[in-house]
Amino acid sequence: MDGIERGYDVDVVRAHFPALAEGAAHFDSPGGSQVPHDVATVMAETLIAAVANRGRVTTAECRAEGIVTDARQAMADLLGAEVAGVVFGRSMTQLTFDFSRTLAKRWGPGDEVVVSRLDHDANIRPWVRAAEAVGATVRWVGFDRQTGELPVEAVAEQLSGRTRLVAVTGASNLLGTRPDIPAIAAAAHQAGALCYVDGVHLTPHASVDLRALGADFYACSPYKFCGPHLGVLAASPALLEELHPDKLLPSSDAVPERFELGTLPYESLAGTAAAVDFLAGLAPSAGNRAARLRVSMAAVRRHEEGLLDRLEAGLDGIPAVTRYGRAAARTPLVLFAVDGHRPAEVYRRLAASKVNAPAGTFYAIECARWLGLGDEGGVRAGIAPYTSPGDVDRLVQAVADLVG
Repeated sequence: MDGIERGYDVDVVRAHFPALAEGAAHFDSPGGSQVPHDVATVMAETLIAAVANRGRVTTAECRAEGIVTDARQAMADLLGAEVAGVVFGRSMTQLTFDFSRTLAKRWGPGDEVVVSRLDHDANIRPWVRAAEAVGATVRWVGFDRQTGELPVEAVAEQLSGRTRLVAVTGASNLLGTRPDIPAIAAAAHQAGALCYVDGVHLTPHASVDLRALGADFYACSPYKFCGPHLGVLAASPALLEELHPDKLLPSSDAVPERFELGTLPYESLAGTAAAVDFLAGLAPSAGNRAARLRVSMAAVRRHEEGLLDRLEAGLDGIPAVTRYGRAAARTPLVLFAVDGHRPAEVYRRLAASKVNAPAGTFYAIECARWLGLGDEGGVRAGIAPYTSPGDVDRLVQAVADLVG
């Protein structure tokens, strides 16, 4: 691979990211991607422009209103959602806690929620705490420790007529596993339950269509796909109309505003729209933004899958390396360990070579414990749109040097 893959030129993509000039090979994108220049510029311009609380009288008010409208449309295009169903929050974690408390108002003793050990804790603990608060029961779903697969059948076994919600990841941030969300959502609906999907790790690596997934709620974070720190939740506006969160008396009761507490961070919303525009331009194509996003994300997937094959082949050639997770459908991520070296040591040694591949559980604490890795976790290497073949080779060589 020479860096140009079917209309995708990684060298052109990399030129948009000032941080890459520092010289590190970044495999830390699952924890937060680097930011392209255009996104940073839009955010800075928003901060120094006249902006006020949203309204339709002054220029500053109208600018704020336009920023919010544009950001909702951008996220609707990215997620295949309705504009009126896009909710913004400080983070995916905050939004999930908020929605867990709101949904739990409709639960009681004997009701059940289903969570997966594959998930990030942000899609586990809010549901566990909400269930505990109302006396509901939490049912846990394990995954195959050898492959990392989360079978639909394993989820279905935990469903009953008392199931109120199934929380599941769109892609594991520790193993990369991509469960069959449409099948899981269908099983949840057949049981009369809602399905809440953590799409934080899936969104940067795949075309997302809320309708096709069948998810009732889909939450993600723009800072994982070249945008600012923010949380986004998408759902059907009709479903949101049924829910009544705790809110201030004078704040709007309209959907989706009733779920957004306080003044929104306009600079982050502007940056989010810019990040979606950036993604839409990663591969040459025509059409509206939603159509261009599908083309671009398909090109990103081909680029990243090629690099994943290269990375796995390189690490598999080092006898001291153990890889975890071999699910059939995965994101471009490798979790590994090196014989005789603690994960944190490997992390530090790689960083000394300017290869950034951090170690830990990355808040997927239940997943790491289920795998037998404990609270130390493993070393995680994630591939991003700006990852190059040279980056992959640097990582493989740094690991080889470590064990050599």
